[in-house]
Amino acid sequence: MSAPTFGMTFTRPETEPVPVLGADFSKALLIETSADATAEIYPIDTPVRISTSDPIAVAGLGTGLLADAVKGINDQLTTGADVIVVRVTEGGTVAETVASIVAVLEDVAAIPPAVGATPRLVWAGRTAAQLVDAEEAPIANPVLTALPAACEKLLAIAVVDLDDTSTAITLAQREEINSPRVLPVGIAAKVLVDDVAVTRPMGPRVLGLFMREDFGRGGLPFDPIANRVVNGLVGLSRDLPFSLLDGSTEGQQLLEGNVSIVTRGERGVDAAVADGGFVFIGTDGAGTGELWRQIHQVRGADYLTVKIMAITRSFLGRRISGDLVEAWLNSLKFMLRDHKAANDILGYDVQFIADQNSPEQIRLGRLKVDLAVEPAPAFRLAQHDVRRYRPAVEGLVADIVARLSSAA
Repeated sequence: MSAPTFGMTFTRPETEPVPVLGADFSKALLIETSADATAEIYPIDTPVRISTSDPIAVAGLGTGLLADAVKGINDQLTTGADVIVVRVTEGGTVAETVASIVAVLEDVAAIPPAVGATPRLVWAGRTAAQLVDAEEAPIANPVLTALPAACEKLLAIAVVDLDDTSTAITLAQREEINSPRVLPVGIAAKVLVDDVAVTRPMGPRVLGLFMREDFGRGGLPFDPIANRVVNGLVGLSRDLPFSLLDGSTEGQQLLEGNVSIVTRGERGVDAAVADGGFVFIGTDGAGTGELWRQIHQVRGADYLTVKIMAITRSFLGRRISGDLVEAWLNSLKFMLRDHKAANDILGYDVQFIADQNSPEQIRLGRLKVDLAVEPAPAFRLAQHDVRRYRPAVEGLVADIVARLSSAA
C-alpha cells in the first residue's frame, strides 16, 4: 500500500521498550521407576507431561515411587501441579536402575521440546544409594554426579535425598556434590500406605513446598521455603534432635554442612522450631561459593535470566542504532524496576559502558551491557544483644523526686 497524497499514515516503531512475561518456574521433572504403571500412558524412558490433579493420569502411575512422588507434591498444594514424568526400568540391581536414571539426565535437553515445557524443579530417584565399584570400593552416586549438568541445561534446581542412616554418613555423601543448583535433604519421610507407615523420599515433598511458595506469589520463584510446614507426614525416618539455640544438635550439624532437614515440632519446648507438625529447615544449596549459596536466590536469578533472554531476543537481528540500544536497555531497566517494586530483589543497575563497547566490536554487531542485580537473602540467624536499660531507673528516680517535691 502506497502513502496517500492527502490523508494519514500510521507506523509502529520497533525501538520501544519491550515488555515480557515471566516463564513458569514451578514445573517439575520426576524420574523414577513404577513397575505397575500403565505402559500405554507412561512408556519407558519417555517424558510424559501431566497435571497432578488429573485422576486418570495419577492412577496410571500405579503404586511405585513415581506415584508416591506425585502424592508427596500434591500433599503440599491445594491445586494441581504441572509435572513431567519419566518412568525408567527397575534394574536387577540398584546400579542398573541408577544407570537408567542417569541416561535420562544426560539427555535432559531433549525433554522441553518433546513436551512443550521446561521443568525448573527436578527430582531424580536413588540419590541416597551407596554404590561400590568392581573391587567393592565406594564410588560417588552417578545420579548425584549427573544432576548439576542437567540442571544447568534447564536452568533448574534439584532436590536430592541423601543416605540418612546417620549424620556422619549423610555429611559424607554431601561431599559428593558441588553445585549451587542442588539442595541436599538429610531425612526421609514416613507416610501411610494402606494404613502402614512406610519410609519414602522427602525430595518430592520439598519440591511441593517450592511450588506452594511460587503459587502464593503468582508464580514468582523468589521466596525461600525454610520454616514451612510439610504436609502428609506421619513421622520421620529417624529421630533427628534439633534446637534453635544449640548448634551442637544433629539437625544443626546437618544445616552447617549445607544439608536441609525436616524436624518435628514440639509443644512446650521453647527452642523447637514449632509447636507441632513437621517443618522444613534449609536455605543453602551444595555449592562452595558464598554469593549464590541460598537456593531461592539461584532460582530468582534464573527467572530473571530467562526474562533477559526474552527481551534481548526481540532486538537481535535489527540494525544497531542509538534508538535500538536505548530501547534495549530501557526494557531491561523497566523489567528489573518492576521486580524491585515487588520486593523480589533489593536493587539493580543496568549500564552501557563505552570502554566495553569499542567501535571495532560494534562494527561486528556485538553489544555488551553490564547488569547488576542484588537478590534478597533469607533471614537465617537472629542475634540479640540483651542488656539492662539504666535510663528506666533514672526515670524512676526522677519520678520519685518529683512526687516528693510536690508533696512538700
